Amino acid sequence: MHITILALGSTGDILPYTALGKGLLDTGHRVRFITFENFKSRIIDLGMDFYPIQGDPRALVSQSGQNMLSLARSFGSLARGYARDLSAPELLETNLIINQLPVGLYGYDLAEKAGIPLILASVFPLAKTKYLPLMGFPGLPIPGYNRFTYTVGELIVWMMFKKVINEWRQTTLDLMPVKNQEYFGSSKGAPVSILNGFSPSVVERPGDWGKDIHITGTWFPEDQNWRPPDELVAFLDSGPPPIFIGFGSMTIKDTQKTTRIILEALKLTNQRAIMHRGWSDLGDQDLPESVFRINYAPYKWLFPRMGMIIHHGGSGTTAASLRSGVPSCAVPFLFDQYYWGKRIAALGVGPAPIRFGKLKTARLTKAILEGLNNQDIRQKAQKLGQQIRLEDGVKSAVDIINAILDKYQPQV
Repeated sequence: MHITILALGSTGDILPYTALGKGLLDTGHRVRFITFENFKSRIIDLGMDFYPIQGDPRALVSQSGQNMLSLARSFGSLARGYARDLSAPELLETNLIINQLPVGLYGYDLAEKAGIPLILASVFPLAKTKYLPLMGFPGLPIPGYNRFTYTVGELIVWMMFKKVINEWRQTTLDLMPVKNQEYFGSSKGAPVSILNGFSPSVVERPGDWGKDIHITGTWFPEDQNWRPPDELVAFLDSGPPPIFIGFGSMTIKDTQKTTRIILEALKLTNQRAIMHRGWSDLGDQDLPESVFRINYAPYKWLFPRMGMIIHHGGSGTTAASLRSGVPSCAVPFLFDQYYWGKRIAALGVGPAPIRFGKLKTARLTKAILEGLNNQDIRQKAQKLGQQIRLEDGVKSAVDIINAILDKYQPQV
């Protein structure tokens, strides 16, 4: 079968879907991956067909704020370009669309036009539930509030996209315009399946999720061609396990200041560190010999060798840190990162998160000491890591996708 994956965002947003695509390839499917041009080489190296979307993931991240509204606005500003890029007739030549974009944007319309099933996919919980509000909304003890936040989130997204989407449907796809209540949650009257690429050991399944909503386990990317540089191996072997500090694809206005805060906390705690430069070029200054700066290393290899992990709370980085069995602490910048930071603390596998805007030497010092010295945290982190390493999220997701294909048996 031919499967199309549509995913846009930063590196951390895209990598889980490349792992899912590789899993589908390995079971005999042909996979087309639609994403930003920046990821072309990675997609092609994995053996998937690449289809480009114009855009800069760094700009998208930097424009995003700390709630659903600002995130939707960042995507919404590029809505017309997305519609243009997704208008090629060849995109309808597929058996199934897996869509990472919020509430099925664009994928819903392509699937309707092609007469094929649509699967929504996410690496953090976005399906409606009465037990938790939508990410980006505060928790309030108001009856009916939690489910209502998802409706509000849908409306926010729809306001940003409805004009472009409906114009595109009418002029390019020859489809009738839709209203938001028609757009979300179903395709031609059939429930849309949702794949959640996170661990059931980390996120408890809400009791009101239906049978079409699945928690598969995390889709961990692999990097089998990477070999550790000799300098990195020598640094790791030269002393006790260091602390990893990195903020991935996040952008920082004053990188020098942030680096100074980190170095001060490391000095006060007498710790060595691996500093990941990331998109903000963290650590671009004179560093002590006790700090080793890297551009890249696979987290599967690196994180188990750490004494503690300080990160931005992205879904992929959080999952990798939890799998490693090493205590971690999130320094969230936006959206789902706040959720994952709170989950780390709630699971007892790391200190409470530190908002990036509140990052100070004293707070970071306290978190490092707690993560290193609290034996309860360390034991819980080890136990959770063992549980996650037993899971195979890609295989579980592929099995579900194959079952959906068998059920609908669409024809190209």
